[in-house]
Amino acid sequence: MLDHRPQPPVSTSEPLDSGPARPRVSIVVSDLSTRGAGRWGGAVRPFLLAQALQSMGYPVEIAGFCPGSDGPSSVSVGPRADIPLHSIALPSACLGPSAGGELLRHLSGDILYAYKLKPSSFGLALLHRLRHRRPVILDIDDWELSWHGGDRYRYRPSLPQLARDVLKPNGALRHCDHPLYLRWAERLVANADLVTTHNTFLQRRFGGVIVPNGKDTELFNPDRYDPEASRAAYGLADYRVLMFPGAPRPYKGVEDLLAALELLDQPDLKLVIVGGSPYDDYDRTLLERWGQHIIHLGKQPAGEMPRVIAAAHVVVVPQRQTPAAQAQFPLKLTDGMAMAKPILATRVGDIPAILDGCGYLAEADAPAQLAAQIAAIFADYDRALELGRRGRDRTLTHYSMAAMGTALHQAIQQNIVAKMPWRSHVLGHPNPP
Repeated sequence: MLDHRPQPPVSTSEPLDSGPARPRVSIVVSDLSTRGAGRWGGAVRPFLLAQALQSMGYPVEIAGFCPGSDGPSSVSVGPRADIPLHSIALPSACLGPSAGGELLRHLSGDILYAYKLKPSSFGLALLHRLRHRRPVILDIDDWELSWHGGDRYRYRPSLPQLARDVLKPNGALRHCDHPLYLRWAERLVANADLVTTHNTFLQRRFGGVIVPNGKDTELFNPDRYDPEASRAAYGLADYRVLMFPGAPRPYKGVEDLLAALELLDQPDLKLVIVGGSPYDDYDRTLLERWGQHIIHLGKQPAGEMPRVIAAAHVVVVPQRQTPAAQAQFPLKLTDGMAMAKPILATRVGDIPAILDGCGYLAEADAPAQLAAQIAAIFADYDRALELGRRGRDRTLTHYSMAAMGTALHQAIQQNIVAKMPWRSHVLGHPNPP
């Protein structure tokens, strides 16, 4: 279980050049496009895993697909350009043997690390293991079937529909991550040599070791930024800023926050949305209904996000009580905590344990409670700032890149290296048999 009790700071004093060399890790990503892992310029889970492993001395590469109109050149790893990246263009979501084979040829790691429980990542990693006998780690950061009804999902086509799904060039079953295949992939989890995830909901469902997302606490350091200057730079100087730094989706509760602003009816309170949805026109729907309460900054470069978040008076994470939300570790939560910002969130999933008294909580789907907490924050903003400082301290201890790297290193040593002594010459053991 994820232990959220206060712990001593993670030690990073272990010399990386002592002892055996670390094994090379190939991270396999199903979607590197701007709709997938490439959407935040290297600030999402697979790139965080890569940076954390690099910090512990593991050579790392990332290989994956760019489906749709994005070409390989559109993929960015943000400030960490030293991560080798192999991006394979896909004209559509249909993954053929040629593209699959090309990806497999790029996998040079001693360990394969499949990001997401999908055939296009985990399935290919297992296929590679059949020939090359490399250990496979599976990272699960979402419950993929939750987008398709979860345990209620059934694929029951008529015979004509089945024929169309199989035979048409763009038939549904030609898409390798069709929900039917996602369900089959769930049955293969036990074949992974190690499973990592980032919250207790997914751990209860799939097992494995919890490795929370790490934050670059030097980049996200509030001492480096002036909130007033940031607000002036982004045209926010006249407002009390409630900031949502992410892609709005219905399950993320942005509408509940906007309903709370409606209840408060204070024109200087604004919800500032940074980024936007790459999936549909949900942003426009919000603006059409709640435009008077919203300022939309649009997508910002990953390296500029600390300066943007510095402009916030409060960072808001108003998740709704849905399986999709319960299965997530909202990166915007630790963005705000690292920047010592007051946090307003809902009691969904691991959010209360992550905050652990360092923020303000309301029940999910409860605009009136969100409104009451917003009023409480600004009624005693000095206390809110103190809670924000505690959140920064908690991030340094539990959710830094150093903490993530240490957790990954320990999991690999205990579950991969220690259990495969006959492969010690590959996995960095000092004394191969």
